[in-house]
Amino acid sequence: MTDALKAAGPDEPPVISEAAALVRGKRSRRRVRTVLKHGVLVAVCLLMLYPLLWMVASSLRPNSDIFTSSGLFVDTFDFDHYPNGWDALSYPFSTYLLNSFLVVLGSVIGNLVSCSMAAYAFARLDFRAKRLTFVLMLLTIMLPIHVLIIPQYVFYAQLGWINTYLPLIVPKFLATDAFFIFLMVQFIRGIPRELDEAARIDGAGHVRIFGQIMLPLMIPALATTAIFTFIWTWNDFFTQLIFVTKPDLYTVPVALRSFIDAQSTSDFGAMFAMSVVSLIPVFLVFLFGQRFLLRGIATTGGK
Repeated sequence: MTDALKAAGPDEPPVISEAAALVRGKRSRRRVRTVLKHGVLVAVCLLMLYPLLWMVASSLRPNSDIFTSSGLFVDTFDFDHYPNGWDALSYPFSTYLLNSFLVVLGSVIGNLVSCSMAAYAFARLDFRAKRLTFVLMLLTIMLPIHVLIIPQYVFYAQLGWINTYLPLIVPKFLATDAFFIFLMVQFIRGIPRELDEAARIDGAGHVRIFGQIMLPLMIPALATTAIFTFIWTWNDFFTQLIFVTKPDLYTVPVALRSFIDAQSTSDFGAMFAMSVVSLIPVFLVFLFGQRFLLRGIATTGGK
């Protein structure tokens, strides 16, 4: 650039070198690509959020306008769907929310306790057929729930657990979610073994090492497990529909299905309103746990 200015005469305009023009061209193309990339991301984000936004808008429309308008703007607001939907079923909707919270709480505690202990055993202990057991545990991830639901139902029926929350909570305390075990195993493998050896020199056993060293370091993985367990259990419809058939024991997904009746008029406005209410706990959990979720996913498997 300086050489180009010197080469130009006093009455001649400064000449920009080809290198400087090339740099400016690269910067312009980079800016264009960045704008296009962000534009595509915004468009995809709006496309994914459209069903959710449409459901929120439909919960505020009269029933006659729900399926006649595909837009997101509401011309006539009808807030009666929320109080009507709250008391539309056999029990207030708060009953179903409490039922879901009970199932979710038991599932989260069960997965945190059992999966963390199983992961520590696979990552730090040496026992016979360890690799074979680990492989068999991973193979259970590929089994769909539809394959297991019939033998599970027969087994729980013989125990008298049908129409209770035991089939939904007790298996969580037996480390049945192999995905979370694998996630924690990968996380523990990234923790230096020198910490274990130092604690063992001080006389600590596996119980103290697990409770006082591993668990505090596993907070990101534990938070990830808790968040995913909350979301998956809260949204679970199939297993809760199979094992719970009493209306007073319905969880939120099963209760929402009750708004649709094939033999009478379905109250879609009330169903959409209660669907919005049911999404609030999931949104809050994801909002406040996003930091731990990103840390848990980013550090899992790192060495």
